Amino acid sequence: MAEMGSKGVTAGKIASNVQKKLTRAQEKVLQKLGKADETKDEQFEQCVQNFNKQLTEGTRLQKDLRTYLASVKAMHEASKKLNECLQEVYEPDWPGRDEANKIAENNDLLWLDYHQKLVDQALLTMDTYLGQFPDIKSRIAKRGRKLVDYDSARHHYESLQTAKKKDEAKIAKAEEELIKAQKVFEEMNVDLQEELPSLWNSRVGFYVNTFQSIAGLEENFHKEMSKLNQNLNDVLVSLEKQHGSNTFTVKAQPSDNAPAKGNKSPSPPPDGSPAATPEIRVNHEPEPPSSATAGASLPKSPSQSSLPAVVVETFSATVNGTVEGGSGVGRLDLPPGFMFKVQAQHDYVATDTDELQLKAGDVVLVIPFQNPEEQDEGWLMGVKESDWNQHKELEKCRGVFPENFTERVQ
Repeated sequence: MAEMGSKGVTAGKIASNVQKKLTRAQEKVLQKLGKADETKDEQFEQCVQNFNKQLTEGTRLQKDLRTYLASVKAMHEASKKLNECLQEVYEPDWPGRDEANKIAENNDLLWLDYHQKLVDQALLTMDTYLGQFPDIKSRIAKRGRKLVDYDSARHHYESLQTAKKKDEAKIAKAEEELIKAQKVFEEMNVDLQEELPSLWNSRVGFYVNTFQSIAGLEENFHKEMSKLNQNLNDVLVSLEKQHGSNTFTVKAQPSDNAPAKGNKSPSPPPDGSPAATPEIRVNHEPEPPSSATAGASLPKSPSQSSLPAVVVETFSATVNGTVEGGSGVGRLDLPPGFMFKVQAQHDYVATDTDELQLKAGDVVLVIPFQNPEEQDEGWLMGVKESDWNQHKELEKCRGVFPENFTERVQ
């Protein structure tokens, strides 16, 4: 019997909830159609808008803070790897080895401490702050449902009062339901009317505390890191003094005929391969003309005078895309002014919009600079063969690249 009673109660509750949902849905439809008035509270609606804005801002701040923490962790790992590299190359008989190792240990501890304090003083506080929003959001939604119940009970009571045949018993019951619905709604409404403005005003203090904590932690971190870096610098200065005769010095090697501005300096390849110091052989003795060009007077390109003979020989084979002295068939498969091909021996990451991004193995068709004065020492102008075959447009595809990352293949 108890089980039957329990099932009966459950079934009755389900039926009551279903009826409530149907009544609310009907009321909302009537309100949207303008057949029933809706209780409005503009002040509360403004509070809800502020709440949603505050939640959106807090969620974004939490996301960006987590991204910042991930970056700190990644930087820690990179710094750790760099210090490990220093420890490996620092030979046992060099002075300051123990000091350098100790600095590396302190560097690692400083990164760990910084990350942990950010978690404790910023991220956990952020999580606590956002933790109050779900409950309030649920209560706002519930208040909306109770407001619909109140409007529905009010409309039902008013319709019974204005009916031609009044049923006093039904009117009394409808009035009782109206009072009950109004009481439930007002209790929730009063609580939220107090909490929402208070929560909205709390955001200022929270933002101030959060960013003050982050700024203070970062300031202290950089101060301590600066001390460690200064100590490491002192150790390395001491090492340099002892091995001063073997110090590696970077010296500029300007070319006599290179432009003075020197906008670009080619980067060294990743390893010590021969490509790092390419051997350029300039043939100053003109070779006898081949049978294909014998007796033909080749027009001279305006830019040939500034090119070495090895470039001139290649360039003279094509003028405006046409083979001179041969069959006269145009070399339409190559870009205008094509000089020779090179192949990338190493990956090169472009650092400017006018540079080519290269992968080891890429073939580049070398072409002359439109303005020879713009060419910096150690740099060539070209278009990747794959891009040229696909687009046939120099304006979109050409760019400069460091010569020492490539090797001539044709």
